[in-house]
Amino acid sequence: MVVSALALSLLVKTFLFQSFYIPSPSMVPTLEVGDRILVTKWRPDPLPLRRGDVVVFKDPNQWLGAPVEESSDVRRIVKDVLTWTGLLPEDAGEHLIKRVIGLPGDTVECTDPDAQVRVNGEPLDEPYIAAGSRPCGTTFTIDVPDGYLWLMGDNRDDSADSRAHMGDPGGGTVPRANVVGSTFAIVWPFDRFGGVGNPFGDDAPHEKD
Repeated sequence: MVVSALALSLLVKTFLFQSFYIPSPSMVPTLEVGDRILVTKWRPDPLPLRRGDVVVFKDPNQWLGAPVEESSDVRRIVKDVLTWTGLLPEDAGEHLIKRVIGLPGDTVECTDPDAQVRVNGEPLDEPYIAAGSRPCGTTFTIDVPDGYLWLMGDNRDDSADSRAHMGDPGGGTVPRANVVGSTFAIVWPFDRFGGVGNPFGDDAPHEKD
């Protein structure tokens, strides 16, 4: 019975869904510290990524700094096994969560720290941004290369996102291949249970074939 349950959990994690834990306020108000979320492995692939999707991705270039070692080898092994099978949510050890702002081929720019983000010359309406946050926070222009994404947190003044890594290889863009999945639900705590949809709905621009 235990083996079957572990096998089923691993199968679900590998092909369908995965659980993650939110450790920071960078996605407030959409996601709060301590939220447990589910991501679908079906986006990206076979479904395309869309502007506005909230994605979990593997740290592309030590955005999180050097990893912190567990104090106990036994504790680390148990944690790794439970996480690998999907019985324990992933933490921030090697994953981050941000919102897709720029898709491959897009030009994303901010001409004024207090202005709206512009994508392909058009101002982006962003109802999900934290109250009081500046949409841009700095000035930049980035042409998103094929196979890469420009990602930003909803809590713009407290998010070390693509803007904070423009000096890194890739100019702050994140390889599409690093995306684990797209967030679709908050499952804990119960008073925050609900869906995490794309704010642009069916009209959300998506990756080109």
